[in-house]
Amino acid sequence: MSTRIVFALVGSLLLTHVVTAGDWPQILGPNRNGLASDEKFSGTTARSAWKVRCGAGLAGVAVQGNTTVLFHREGGEELLSAYKSDTGEFLWKRGFPTQFQPQIIDDNGPRAVPAIHDGKVIAFGAQGGLYCVDLKNGREYWTRATHKDFKAPEGYFGAGSAPLAVGRLVFVNVGGPQNAGVVAFDLVTGKTVWQATNELASYAAPILLPGKNPQDPQPRLLVITRLNFLGLNPGNGEELFRLPFGSRGPTVNGAMPVMVGDQVLLTASYGIGARLVDINASPAAFTWEVDLLSSQYTTPIVQGTTVYGVDGRQDGGPIALKCFDAATKTVHWTHTLPEYATLIAADGKLLIMQTDGVLRIAALDTTAYQEIAVHTVLNGTTRALPAFANGKLLIRNENTLQAVEVR
Repeated sequence: MSTRIVFALVGSLLLTHVVTAGDWPQILGPNRNGLASDEKFSGTTARSAWKVRCGAGLAGVAVQGNTTVLFHREGGEELLSAYKSDTGEFLWKRGFPTQFQPQIIDDNGPRAVPAIHDGKVIAFGAQGGLYCVDLKNGREYWTRATHKDFKAPEGYFGAGSAPLAVGRLVFVNVGGPQNAGVVAFDLVTGKTVWQATNELASYAAPILLPGKNPQDPQPRLLVITRLNFLGLNPGNGEELFRLPFGSRGPTVNGAMPVMVGDQVLLTASYGIGARLVDINASPAAFTWEVDLLSSQYTTPIVQGTTVYGVDGRQDGGPIALKCFDAATKTVHWTHTLPEYATLIAADGKLLIMQTDGVLRIAALDTTAYQEIAVHTVLNGTTRALPAFANGKLLIRNENTLQAVEVR
């Protein structure tokens, strides 16, 4: 690809992407941090607004305007299916063949939340298929077989790191061991723009720091891989820093990196714990390494320097919601949970979605755990990351996608 085109793509990274208030266009919402914008609700009541049947998969939905996109599997196809956000009315679907067979768990569907960007839907399948379709009608723009193209292994649970689309680029933690650990694709054509590192993939999605202030002058792509935390130049894949994070053996990195001021918080289970990283130091370095939070795959919620996180693992052991100060490492409180859960913050409240279909709503409060309401909103296993858009919590189990009105 010519230098001129690459510079044009890099420049597009700095363009602001405007989303409608209430949208949830990618994993963990508008800013990939679990914070919902402009949502007001009491939380004391919850009712089903609509529900539709869905196929296999562990991927949450993406929402833009009145379109909700579900990524799931039926038979030998991974499907992108779209519904009206207000009523659940079916709009369109587009299927892609797959032969994925899971090694450890029974579910054979996709794992990664799709991304909606610039009128397109980008989805990353469990077997490494990368798909780009039109948001309005599902028309296919392009596909890539990333595991085949870059000789990437499927990992324990198949591919599961949600893609990141910014400007004209789509960043994917592919995990190709021959200089294709992280790959940037052209949003319009699907062609490879750059590929970098020999890192295997994690299940944590990357984030981008745009670099718009003197303390953060350069855009940086932050990626948790199988065994390391990387900072890359988003324009060309140049490695800016590398810090060890992860453990060999039957372990995963699942929680995303999250900003605490101008530092980055990392967390993982399997004896790894938490790290606070000063990415502006030269070289980047750990500010502290403490087992304050060991989260299997739930990305913590950050308010200032206060962190709310789920400590523990879904597959055994005690599970707790913890509130602590990342600057001082002071634990404010710990509250035992009966089941593993994922987190969203909205309107000064914490939505705690347990994997058994129970929704707990608590105050974002450092003094104590203060529960506002408890609702059983869906039976079965609700392991997929929820979305919160236009006053509706969108959750799914093994066969149902449901919109729950909490506003």
